[in-house]
This record gives sequence, structure tokens and C-alpha cells, in this order.
Amino acid sequence: MIRRLPKISTLLFACFLVLVVGAFLVFWFPNTSRSVNGTVILVPKGASFAAVADSLSNAGVIRSRFTFKLAGRILGYTKSMKAGKYLFVSGQSNKEILYDINTGKSRLIVSVTIPEGWRLTQIAHRYKHDLGIDTQRFLFLCKDTAFLRLHEIHAKSLEGYLLPDTYQFYWGTDENDIIERMLDSFKQFYNDTLKQQQQELHATQKEILTLASIVEAESGLDGERPMIAGVYWNRLHKPMRLEADPTIQYALGEQKRLDNKDLTINSPYNTYRHDGLPPGPINNPGRKAILAVLYPEHHNYLYFVARGTGGHYFAKTFSEHQKNIRLYHKARRAMQQAMKENS
Repeated sequence: MIRRLPKISTLLFACFLVLVVGAFLVFWFPNTSRSVNGTVILVPKGASFAAVADSLSNAGVIRSRFTFKLAGRILGYTKSMKAGKYLFVSGQSNKEILYDINTGKSRLIVSVTIPEGWRLTQIAHRYKHDLGIDTQRFLFLCKDTAFLRLHEIHAKSLEGYLLPDTYQFYWGTDENDIIERMLDSFKQFYNDTLKQQQQELHATQKEILTLASIVEAESGLDGERPMIAGVYWNRLHKPMRLEADPTIQYALGEQKRLDNKDLTINSPYNTYRHDGLPPGPINNPGRKAILAVLYPEHHNYLYFVARGTGGHYFAKTFSEHQKNIRLYHKARRAMQQAMKENS
């Protein structure tokens, strides 16, 4: 009996050593990435643990699916993964990778730029491309009455209220969180000073944003926006119809060169047929367009037309406007002729 004790001790030690080595291999053994700079892995919303393990294995982030899955089951990390894009570097253990996926520690932040003048549908598709969101849910929230009421938006949709900017999100961020971030940005910009200026103009916030969206669509030149805003304020005070081409394009649902037939479209957004402002913004204007409407340039211009070479001609009378239109057509013909000669 006494002779057997050393053998039993040796066996127990061997078993203990096997367990220690096994645990080290399962939990702490460093994985070797194929890329020196690390490997980016996408964990989609609702992805299964097995699918994530397969992605990691196929990308060369982990050495063994078996040990990774085993570690996940033992640690209870198979059902609490955070969606996102992750950067995994060489040398990370299964335990470290599992912890990252369950806490979102290594998720990459994605910068998303929303240009001035984009419509809700364009914004939704940009976030779909960059963050993998559900465009239908995004657009639903932008028009949901309860959601609008919650954020004290007195309009039929968030068109005009999503402030263009460059935002940073984790890939897979919830649509609700994205919209709220953009609304917070708008509310911080549209401060008490701007609200006071709005009141002095005897306008509502929706009216300011509606006119700003038209100004945004008319010109991308910072110096022109206050002048264009001044033209539209002058026409509203006459009163004269705005006759703004961008509202027709919004009604048509496409950006195109308009013809006379387009100007007769039966739509409340047709500012050639209806007095005053259209029912709401036609895009999401940027800060400079909003400021241009709140602080317009004071002048007597009532008309403007594109130069054809950048910028606009402004006129106080219709006869002056007609002359400017002829200058525009002349410049356009010259450009077309130059293009033919160079082709």
C-alpha cells in the first residue's frame, strides 16, 4: 500500500499538469494573426457564436475553433456578443478575444460624414453602408409620430432636423441612438440666441428650416447664401411666390434639369403654383444655410439665376432678370461648344 502512494502522487501530478497545460492552451495561449497590423472582424447583429468563431478562424485570428468554442462555453460568453467591427492583433488569447467581443472593448469607431443638403433617404443609405443599420427602421423612426412628439419636433418627419456633420459611431449602433445623436447636435447648434432671432423674424423653427433647405439646395457658395435668403424673404414679404426649382425637384423625387411641364406638377411643394413656403424642409440644411436664413442680407433683389460658370446673377426687376437669363443661356452654349471641341 505504501509503495503505491508515490505512483498515485505521480499520477495526480500528471493529471494536474495536463489540466494546467490544457487550460493554458484553451484560455491563455497566444493566437498568431496573419496580419502584422491586426485583422478587422465584423460581428453582425444577431450572429451566432459558432458563426463568429468560424469568421475568426477563417481570418486567421484564432488557431483552433475547438479551443475557442470550448473557452466560450466554459466562460459563458456564447450569448452576449456585441455587434461591431473589431481589430484583433497577433498574440491575443482566446480569453482576451472573448472578453473583447462581450464587452465591445476592441470595437472600431467609424466616422460617418453626412453632407449638407442630403435627404432622409440618402442619410439612411449612408448609415446602412457605413454602419450596417436597417434603413427601413431608420426611416420609420424619422416619421414616427410618437418619436417626433418625444423629441418635441412639430413636423411630419425629421426632414430638416438631422444636422449634417461628421459623426463617430460604433459599427452596428442602434438606429434610435444615431438619430438621437444627430438631434442632440441640432439642438446644441440651434441655441437660445438663434431661437430669439427666429422670433424676431416672426417665423417658426419649421419655417426657418424649410427656407434654409431651399437655400441649401440653391447654392453651395457660402457668400451667396445670405443673398439668396434675402431674395426669398423679399418675395415672401411682397407677397410673391417663391418659384424655387429645388422644391419641384423634391416633388418629382429626382435631381434633374427642369422643363416647363415639370413646373405644373400637382404638389403642395410646387412653389410655382402655391403661395408661401412648402409644407416642410426638402432636405437637411447645414449650419451656414440656417444662419443665412436667420441673418439674411438686406437688399432689394427679387430674382436670381445661375451664371452657368458658378454663382448667380441677381436682379431687382423682371426685365433685369430676363437679361440675366439670356446671359446664362449664352454661357451655357459656350460651355457646350467648348465640350464638343475638346471631345
